[in-house]
Amino acid sequence: MSDHTPDARPSEAGYQPDPAAEVRMLIDAFFAALAEAIPERHDDLIWRLRAGHERLLADQGHRVIDEASGHNLALSLAVLTGYQELSGRFGDAELLPLLRTAFVEPMRATVQQATAAALDAAADPFAAMVEISRLRERYAFGAGFTFTHPRDDDSHYVAQVERCYYHDVLSANGAAHLTPVFCAFDSNWIDVIHPERHGFTFDRPTTIGTGGQNCPFRFRRTRTPTER
Repeated sequence: MSDHTPDARPSEAGYQPDPAAEVRMLIDAFFAALAEAIPERHDDLIWRLRAGHERLLADQGHRVIDEASGHNLALSLAVLTGYQELSGRFGDAELLPLLRTAFVEPMRATVQQATAAALDAAADPFAAMVEISRLRERYAFGAGFTFTHPRDDDSHYVAQVERCYYHDVLSANGAAHLTPVFCAFDSNWIDVIHPERHGFTFDRPTTIGTGGQNCPFRFRRTRTPTER
């Protein structure tokens, strides 16, 4: 993949990737949620998180390999910043759930509404979900991730992450144990998939962040569009 990512086209499901806006919104929501969780330090903590994040970005710009990785580096380092800033106050047993909640919950309603609207409006929800997955693979994840596709036909689609850029960045910073925070975010769209209504199932039995060799995102059609 070249350093320049072409403009994304909208999918038939109405999804148009905008990684820059999505990541900026997620980081802002994450920092705000952390500050809300510790109200006595709200204003100071927001400032410290933003300043710490900028320092990490300036120090680790060499990890950018394409446009998408620049956004994903910013996201990875935002979680690392939160961990570094709060690790003196909380132990991991308390801090990791706090980071996970602050990362996942603020965007939950937005992601769920968008995913449900796309699937419910699609003539073929399985095909729509596959197309969204392909678009995100190309435009949101980019060259920092390595995907394989062990199944790719009209009834099965597997997007298998063999290399995770989030995990690579966090591992390089001695914080691989933070990767499951990113794995948890996927529940925001996974929970919206209803096989009875949408005609396909989804499962992801393991992830790199939780000790697996890869992250298999597996979609299986359970009925054809004409059977809706």
